[in-house]
Amino acid sequence: MLLPAGLSTTDEEQWVRRMLDRLAAKEQRRRPSDDDLLERAAELSARYLDGKALPTSVRWVENQMHRWGSCTPDHGTIRLSVRLRGMPAWVVDYVIMHELVHLLVPSHGPRFWALVERYPRAERARGFLEGFSMAANGSPEEC
Repeated sequence: MLLPAGLSTTDEEQWVRRMLDRLAAKEQRRRPSDDDLLERAAELSARYLDGKALPTSVRWVENQMHRWGSCTPDHGTIRLSVRLRGMPAWVVDYVIMHELVHLLVPSHGPRFWALVERYPRAERARGFLEGFSMAANGSPEEC
């Protein structure tokens, strides 16, 4: 970290502490905990699904190598691939939204996609994930 030469030791320490706090907050947004994911799911459901999709849990999993996320509607559980960690928050939100809609509509029919499209960045996030998958694997992946 570069600091102006004329800072006192106290000012340097305060500046470094503030920058480290900012970095920690940014990292927390980029790598949310399971509790953060559940809270985010509730916010997305309230905003775009009239609060009708409320999962019992949302958590990171390491065993999903060909899907970005999955949902078990009978149990109300959503699982997100750890490969999403570090991706932009709006992309993670899209995958959460996709899985939330599965709590209401199990198939990928027209009603399902109409609900997913309530998320304003749905198309952009799908494109991001498709591009990422193509670059990494040579083929697209599913939610």
